[in-house]
Amino acid sequence: KNENNETLSSGFTLMGLFTHGKGSGFFFGVICAVFFMAVIANGVMVFLIHIDRHLHTPMYFLLSHLSLIDTLYISTIVPKMLVDYLVGQGTISFIACTAQCFLYMGFMGAEFFLLGLMAYDRYVAICNPLHYPVLISQRVCCMILASSWFGGALDTFLLTPITTSLPFCASHQINHFFCEAPTMLRLACGDKTAYETVMYVCCVAMLLIPFSVVTASYTRILITVHQMTSAEGRKTAFATCSSHMTVVTLFYGAAFYTYMLPQSYHTPIKDKVFSAFYTILTPLLNPLIYSLRNRDVIGALKRVVARC
Repeated sequence: KNENNETLSSGFTLMGLFTHGKGSGFFFGVICAVFFMAVIANGVMVFLIHIDRHLHTPMYFLLSHLSLIDTLYISTIVPKMLVDYLVGQGTISFIACTAQCFLYMGFMGAEFFLLGLMAYDRYVAICNPLHYPVLISQRVCCMILASSWFGGALDTFLLTPITTSLPFCASHQINHFFCEAPTMLRLACGDKTAYETVMYVCCVAMLLIPFSVVTASYTRILITVHQMTSAEGRKTAFATCSSHMTVVTLFYGAAFYTYMLPQSYHTPIKDKVFSAFYTILTPLLNPLIYSLRNRDVIGALKRVVARC
């Protein structure tokens, strides 16, 4: 009880992604630029999809919500890190750390499930195009979104209370740039069995189930594309799916390292790099990959600019 009271009163100290020193100003500038570019790019995607009637399709409806999640996701972590660098200290209260942990796990879980269900959308569009309006109706799209948010909420409501209820009797210095659950676990000295069991179950659901949907969907897509007689049809199908596969590979790959590999494979530097990859870089890459490789989005942007 005294240990928990001490944690509540003193909070934690975040060590940050990089220390003050040679080149730190450059890294700060890069991360600051990435953050603002990610927020702007995702905001433009949401705006274009909302305003242009040519983009009022199930695929872009889901994509707009992916951009929204990315904006919320990066805004949960990066502003605090940038402020910590400017003020020269990374103190964070126990309540603020809990809130950050709660939000990032919720948004991350929602994105995992949404990316998996977006692969199913592409499977139906390419393998069953005639049934697409029925199988991916507006009602189904709303169910996909609800399922994604429910998965993220379930993940964060299970893991956050267990993470924050552990006694942190070791050092209160978190060798990270945000309150990530696996890193906080290393500071705890209580019985971690319940946490590790729940985290394993959540990770299986959060990572393996959506990833299985992605694998099954794209296996069927590749078979269908291979059987196409039209070279133009194959080219269009590959162009449509390659962007989604790129996003999935980047996001799931980094998350697999963080949550599925045994602790013996982890080091503080690797943890920071992989976490930065899927929390900072991916929210920027998502809208760029989808927009730069998509004629519909580029066309919508040109129409909006022409109106102005």
